[in-house]
Amino acid sequence: MKDRVIIRYKKNPILTRDDIPYPVSTVHNAGVVRHNGRYIMLFRSHLLNGRCVIGLAESGDGYSFTVSPEPFLVPAKQGIFAEYEEYGVEDLRICAMDDEYLLTYSAYSRHGVRIALARTTDFTSVKRIALISQPDMRNVVIFPQKFAGRYARLDRPHSKISPWSIYISYSPDLIHWGDSKVVMKPATYHWDEMKIGPGATPFRTNKGWLHIYHGVYRTMAGAVYRLGAALHDLDNPSRVIGISDDWILEPEDPWERTGYVPNVVFTCGAVPEEDGTVKIYWGGADTVMCAGSAQISDLMEMCLNNSREPY
Repeated sequence: MKDRVIIRYKKNPILTRDDIPYPVSTVHNAGVVRHNGRYIMLFRSHLLNGRCVIGLAESGDGYSFTVSPEPFLVPAKQGIFAEYEEYGVEDLRICAMDDEYLLTYSAYSRHGVRIALARTTDFTSVKRIALISQPDMRNVVIFPQKFAGRYARLDRPHSKISPWSIYISYSPDLIHWGDSKVVMKPATYHWDEMKIGPGATPFRTNKGWLHIYHGVYRTMAGAVYRLGAALHDLDNPSRVIGISDDWILEPEDPWERTGYVPNVVFTCGAVPEEDGTVKIYWGGADTVMCAGSAQISDLMEMCLNNSREPY
């Protein structure tokens, strides 16, 4: 296995605010998926008033992206979504399910942050479905398969009693969620000891669902966000087979260590390829978008042969 598990794209960052055809101050934390042979990226940007929208970019190779002239998703102007999205929409994940794409994103308002669900078939139109959590909740990823007839998701409720941890929840209809339980917690005096959260949508491998998550460590100079890998059982995703004891990516490049939020690599998207690699996308310092690739077998090996306990 290579010393560096994730090989950074040599032309990072792949998107900056200068690439966006409308005024923004950041480009980061993007969900990415392949659609009709092309890569679709739904990225978060701060407008110049400080609130966030979701933009769309498209690519043939997964690295060189062209941005659409208008945002893809902006806070709703009417109805229940308007009340709960008034401060912005953030950190969207994409789950390919059957003939559509399920979109989960953080909705911010005076009431706090909760998760909203929308769907699209073509990335041209989008339909909001429901608000699927109470505050405070962030970072929801839906598994792209049902289990015993139910949808499953990884989520991260906030808690002051215990370090922020990853839970699994189930739903018969994508709207009503429950049967929740914790599946992963931060490890004490470890690179993710402050908090962890779901990252990219899990993808299927021959040994389990591979999930790339984020973990946070508090230092004297502030928090550091890194990426890790976990492997969930194919038939029972609440069972974590293994979690890599080591991180797989940390802030190193100048645009990851300096920016809107320093020392951050944060993923919302990963695209497995037919050649056994996975393209991983991350926001650098909550300011730019970056990309890299890894061997899926390397990530699985880290989870299986250098694992720590889930909690």
